[in-house]
Amino acid sequence: MSDDLSNPQAGDLDTDADAPSGGLGTFERFLSLWVALAIVAGVALGQFAPVVPETLSRFEYAQVSIPVAILIWAMIFPMMVQIDFGAIVGVGREPKGLLVTTGINWLVKPFTMFAISYVFLMVIFAPLIPEELGRQYLAGAILLGAAPCTAMVFVWSYLTRGDAGYTLVQVAVNNLIMLFAFAPIVVLLLGVSDINVPWDTVLLSVVLYIVIPLVAGWLTRTALIRRRGIEWFDGVFMRRIAPVTPAGLIVTLVLLFAFQGEVILNNPLHILLIAVPLTIQTVFVFWLAYRTMQALKIRHAIAAPGAMIGASNFFELAVAAAIALFGLQSPAALATVVGVLVEVPLMLALVWYANRTRQRFPAVSGNAPGTDASGVGPT
Repeated sequence: MSDDLSNPQAGDLDTDADAPSGGLGTFERFLSLWVALAIVAGVALGQFAPVVPETLSRFEYAQVSIPVAILIWAMIFPMMVQIDFGAIVGVGREPKGLLVTTGINWLVKPFTMFAISYVFLMVIFAPLIPEELGRQYLAGAILLGAAPCTAMVFVWSYLTRGDAGYTLVQVAVNNLIMLFAFAPIVVLLLGVSDINVPWDTVLLSVVLYIVIPLVAGWLTRTALIRRRGIEWFDGVFMRRIAPVTPAGLIVTLVLLFAFQGEVILNNPLHILLIAVPLTIQTVFVFWLAYRTMQALKIRHAIAAPGAMIGASNFFELAVAAAIALFGLQSPAALATVVGVLVEVPLMLALVWYANRTRQRFPAVSGNAPGTDASGVGPT
């Protein structure tokens, strides 16, 4: 999932000056369009200027593309730097919402993504997709399923009038779990799919694209806040680095599609076929988390953002892992990018549904302190 870069506690989630107050910035609103344009630009680059991707592909170390690694760090670092792990101490206020979100993210979502994608890509669509290609697409779907959203959920939280402070706790906990759970889940599900990936390759991907950006983000955040203050960090630094992730994402996608051009031109139908299980998975995981929280009488300001975290994906990490594990030209990497293409329209539809069903939730979660009569709680 693309991820908004401004601090959620500041209450301003726009990534540019033209963004509507409290809503998506221009980049987020038209993310699917930018991805579609990146497809066109990348395919054209690969067809008419093949020397560019060929030259960049030579810069590798231990099978890791240096240019792509730099671009991916540019995408991920601004998300990691905004995470306040100190917020985790506030989890005792209303633990049920966090337990539901965490349980579904790590005990349900990866496995339903595998099951749904396997049924469609390896069984239902078997006459349309060669078996080995289907396994590669399945690998991309597995990587998406093992990487719940980390920061774009702040946008969905705002659009559903969510509790921004609680959302911050959910994201911080999610990032900590990802450090330890991502690699084992990926290796397990890829193994079940008869896709053999060495542990050291997966661990290298985790270190490169989770551990390093997370530690660098925490150190940067701590040092800057200590030196300049939280107001400067939120109002100046975060706004200055806000364009870095969109720029890194688009350039990465252009390069990816430059390598994927022949696959796309030869199999345009596959884009739609991959999108089918990803769409079903997104809706199912949202429904499961949302209804579970409704049954547990958790207030809407926690339930809606919590359901959004599992429904959407940290697709930057999934793209990075697919490239590291299978290569820039792999069908697995292409499958992760399809997740980018379909995610924002789907999530906006789920935001609309969540807002329409707000009245089905209680104003206050049980005896939870710190909420007001509206149930929105402190933000």
